Amino acid sequence: MYKKFFGLRENPFNVNPDPRYLYLTRHIQEALACLIYGIQARKGFVLLTGEVGTGKTTVLNKLLGWCRQERIATAFMFNPRLSEAEFFDFMLADFGIPCDSTLKSRTLLKLNQWLLEQHQRGSRAILIVDEAQNLSFEMLEEIRLLTNLETSTEKLLQIVLAGQPELEDKVNDPRLRQLRQRITLWAKTRPLTLLETSGYIKERLRIGGSTGQEIFSLAAVEAVHRHARGIPRIINLICEHALISSFVEHSKTVSAKIVEEVAGDFDLQEVAFELAPKAANTGLPILADRELPQTGRPPSVPLSRVAGEQKN
Repeated sequence: MYKKFFGLRENPFNVNPDPRYLYLTRHIQEALACLIYGIQARKGFVLLTGEVGTGKTTVLNKLLGWCRQERIATAFMFNPRLSEAEFFDFMLADFGIPCDSTLKSRTLLKLNQWLLEQHQRGSRAILIVDEAQNLSFEMLEEIRLLTNLETSTEKLLQIVLAGQPELEDKVNDPRLRQLRQRITLWAKTRPLTLLETSGYIKERLRIGGSTGQEIFSLAAVEAVHRHARGIPRIINLICEHALISSFVEHSKTVSAKIVEEVAGDFDLQEVAFELAPKAANTGLPILADRELPQTGRPPSVPLSRVAGEQKN
């Protein structure tokens, strides 16, 4: 209802993981590059972790788009709450492998034959598992065993596990030490900085049809970042409702006051929080990583000052 009022073609702050709206911060670019490199180099296991709402699924959708362009076969498991039999059945169906039997032995035989055919044609196959922190230890072990499908020189199946920081705790559990040893690359998504939040909002508005007029004031952007704590999903939530409120008030510019009211409606308090996952003592190369502050308060430097420094 507000799109025409603000000169937009579509809603720029949908929470759906639309890869068109992926804002390529340095850490997102590094995470995506890590995943692509892991696939191209046939590294076996690659891990992607990050706090809720920091863009993991959007990165995975971007990766799936790249795989389609490269004609790489993929199976995308988005529901980890499956039994072992259901998991294998879904995986084969997503790969397009016909299998009439529900016996695990026959399923694995079919998968191995298909992977060998792919390998002989010079093709790759990727299994991507989202929300992997919800997988049981038994299911994670079953997934690990899939990497035993190999030739004398290469793995036949590449696996990407994506999940929240709890996944890091799981793979560091002694019960999964064999899985941990097979993880060769580790990428992470992070909350946005204040400057990145500003760029994120502007880019989504641009893709949504904005011609460049200032829709969110600098003070409003600062307020969004402060309450969202740099988490893209919460930024989308606040911005969406802030646009609705501005439309109701017939204001072409979203003010900090409106953002504060929206944050109050959703009970988004400015409180200290911890987003940094526990240090993973694995000795693995970790990409897309940086130090986080000890509290969730964003930098106190005003965006207006940052913008002024950029112009100088």
